[in-house]
Amino acid sequence: MGRATLIGFSAVAMWASLALLTDASGQVPPFLLSAITFAIGTCVGLAARLVMPAADRNQKIPPQVWVIGIAGLFGYHFFYFTALRNAPAVEASLIAYLWPLLIVLGSALMPGERLAWNHVVGALLGLAGTFLIVTKGGGLAFDARYAFGYAMAAVCALLWSSYSLLSRRFPSVPTSIVTWFCAATSVLSLACHFLLEKTVLPDGPGQWLAVIGLGLMPVGAAFYAWDIGVKRGNIQVLGAASYAAPLLSTLVLIAAGVAEPSLRILAACVLITGGAALAAKSLLMRKPAAKEVNA
Repeated sequence: MGRATLIGFSAVAMWASLALLTDASGQVPPFLLSAITFAIGTCVGLAARLVMPAADRNQKIPPQVWVIGIAGLFGYHFFYFTALRNAPAVEASLIAYLWPLLIVLGSALMPGERLAWNHVVGALLGLAGTFLIVTKGGGLAFDARYAFGYAMAAVCALLWSSYSLLSRRFPSVPTSIVTWFCAATSVLSLACHFLLEKTVLPDGPGQWLAVIGLGLMPVGAAFYAWDIGVKRGNIQVLGAASYAAPLLSTLVLIAAGVAEPSLRILAACVLITGGAALAAKSLLMRKPAAKEVNA
């Protein structure tokens, strides 16, 4: 499998620590937590500039790239938090997790991409596995009272899948641009915090370490790795493999003693792993396609 695809999947692996670190961060409200962690994520990008080759200062960044990037990072979190405020977490989370499937299906509209049956089936298996994890083996209870929250979760899924697909249309835009997407998201999140939330800061060194960890990995380095993956990797495989995020997150919680292992988790593991392997079948059986460029 190509290097860029593996770098993109490293973002999925980093997102697996999101639930554990968020839980360890205490009672910090969501928009304030987003503001702090994206500020740290901005510092990650600035630090990377010190060791990576400098981007061409004369390169003009198309205006639509700024819109896509800020709408993707800030918009996703804004609508996700709004969905959780206006709908039950299980149903809202499952709707939001439609984004990997939307990436796989939407890739058919991208120039030079070919959508095969194994990509679609692999993504559907991943969605089934995510259903087992999010619902904890129970059912769904969609209620018309929460229609607004469900709609916000759907917008959330549409925004992130669109950000991922549209980023691929600008492969020449350097990944360092994500630094400024993170900075804008931090500022906008802080504004939302002052408008919508009561300030509660992390309590003690342990919670601050969790917040810093969030900013360094799942809200920091992960977005830079994802940018490389969606621009230069196999986007269908990345989409299907993204369903590993909730599974890996659950396994991290089990390892930390926060959750208990079960047959449901084993079944989800089989479905998601099998789906990802099926989606990657063509990559595993041949050399990387010409469209995949090393990062």
